[in-house]
Amino acid sequence: MPRHSAAEIATGAVVLLVAGGFLVYALANTGQSLTHGGYELHASFDHVDGLAPGGDVRIAGVKIGSIMSIRLNPKTYQAEVAFSVQPDVSLTIDSSATVASDGLLGGKYLSLATGGEDATLKPGGTITITQGSLNLEALIGKYIFGGTGKDGGAPAGKTAAAGQAQTAPK
Repeated sequence: MPRHSAAEIATGAVVLLVAGGFLVYALANTGQSLTHGGYELHASFDHVDGLAPGGDVRIAGVKIGSIMSIRLNPKTYQAEVAFSVQPDVSLTIDSSATVASDGLLGGKYLSLATGGEDATLKPGGTITITQGSLNLEALIGKYIFGGTGKDGGAPAGKTAAAGQAQTAPK
């Protein structure tokens, strides 16, 4: 059996330590954790484009939880999002949830804002004030093509067939 030198063993140990460091870094920065703490809440949205399980739940830009699951409600055709919130964070019953973007090309996360009520949501509760994600492609299309008019998207004051400006009768 061949004998390995101390340099080879030390190099192997360093490689394993670096790989372990990358694993810890990846777990810390992907929203995944080895233990799930906190309590579960729910919210329903019309659109959750770009939101994914494991994503951040934030208040004022500070991560306070993670998205646990997203499913389609077959009766309402809304996306139902289940998420966890740290146990030391109490949300009021009139809190709101918004699917927000982390910059122009960044990922999506769930942004919470607290309300002014005194009563708080209990574990398993539902946030009823929600705003889904904006469709960036649709907004850019509206801007490029001049908005939406009654004639299928032509700018206001133009007809789709003739492309002529409309004038009021004199």
